[in-house]
Amino acid sequence: MPLPPIVLDRAGEHPLSVQLADALRAATADGVLRTGDRLPSTRELAATLGVSRTVTAAAYDQLLAEGWVGARRGSGTYVEQVPPGGARAGAGGAPSCRKATFPPPEGRNVAFLQQGDGAGALVDLSAGTPCLDALDPAAWRRAWRAAADGPADAGPDPVGMPAFRAAVVEHLLRHRGLPADPATVLVTPGSSAAVAELARTFPPGSRVAVEEPGYRRAVSALRAAGLVVVPVPVDAAGLVVDAVPAGVAAVYCTPAHQYPLGVRLSAARRVALVERARAEGFLVVEDDYDGELRYDVAPLPLLAALGPDVVAHLGTVSKLLTPTLGVGWLVAPPAVVDAVLTAREATGMRPARAGQRVFVSLAAHGDLARHLRRLRRELAGRRADVVAALAGAGVAVTGDEAGAHVVALLPGPDAERRAITDAAAGGVHLDGLGRHHVGEPATAGIVLGYAGPPGAELRRALPVAASALRAALGCGDGRG
Repeated sequence: MPLPPIVLDRAGEHPLSVQLADALRAATADGVLRTGDRLPSTRELAATLGVSRTVTAAAYDQLLAEGWVGARRGSGTYVEQVPPGGARAGAGGAPSCRKATFPPPEGRNVAFLQQGDGAGALVDLSAGTPCLDALDPAAWRRAWRAAADGPADAGPDPVGMPAFRAAVVEHLLRHRGLPADPATVLVTPGSSAAVAELARTFPPGSRVAVEEPGYRRAVSALRAAGLVVVPVPVDAAGLVVDAVPAGVAAVYCTPAHQYPLGVRLSAARRVALVERARAEGFLVVEDDYDGELRYDVAPLPLLAALGPDVVAHLGTVSKLLTPTLGVGWLVAPPAVVDAVLTAREATGMRPARAGQRVFVSLAAHGDLARHLRRLRRELAGRRADVVAALAGAGVAVTGDEAGAHVVALLPGPDAERRAITDAAAGGVHLDGLGRHHVGEPATAGIVLGYAGPPGAELRRALPVAASALRAALGCGDGRG
């Protein structure tokens, strides 16, 4: 599709990439480009305009982030939506420190956004992706073959396979120090789905306290059930328990490795939270999404171990193995288990058994324990590489030696946007702290995950991320 004439002012106030994004956005708003039109590759457009490919790639990344264009693997970049007539999202005198003004929207899978010439995907350094490099292919195949040996299911099972619940009980006792009664264990499709199920057991309009910043999918699940989300600050010792308001129906938290800041809830606050839950009658929802992954010291006792009568404990295999299995677990007081089962009976919700069978097979043959040992070694090594690369650029990280991500704090939202944009121009996707807040962001920085990319990609991406963060640290603390 030929483009209209594009004039870039090299002496202008705005960066060339912003000018180019404005021109392409205007062409779609004016009808010159229409939905479905294919844009030139970044290399072709750079040659036509006489600019570096960094300029054209940054412009395309901005339009991708805004949702006006989309990338198709191996095909190129296409117009997907047409802005309202006269829209100029990039205009407005933004200082050069800011460059692009919008981080990628929540939920976009940036790992599969192609550059315009199809030269390759952005290396995704956001958190939440499992480390498939640590998964033994032979053990994986063996588990699936064993899972297929049993007969097909004749009917639904809202509770979960007895063998799966027994495997979960063994796993929790061995790796998390939590003694659990199989009667209190329910299979779930994963942590987010379990939060959604628990949310539906509360009356609409109930207030639920959540960590700020925190896990946005949990927030979305709570709101979808008609609950009112109340943000509570997090500091170096985790959730500020004294800031939890009176009258809440539940508190959702990630005490083992707070998401996204990476700190752990202190022992004193764990006790205080359980005591408040008992005294005030609210439920504590403990999301233990990666609690098995510690590299420094033994983890603190689970909230469910301190208060099994007031805590609903959530676990998942998505971060330990892969989301392919689609299973997790809920360990909760009997009344909570009964309420979830009642809701399942009414809605017909029932977790699939295939993932349960694979998990049982992995556990039964010792492959799960061996995988966890490999995973801890792999991620500990990756974390050390990340910390060293960032330290070499003068960038410090925060958070415990645990999990699969670190946080690099930045002076403000301008600096956060600058880091995201600069890294994207170099082929790396970074995730900003800003989008993890319910209200006005109080903390700026980058949540850098290191589990998802293959080792070679991670090593290639780290210098780009380090350079982008180093530049952003000098961006000042102005708010955008």
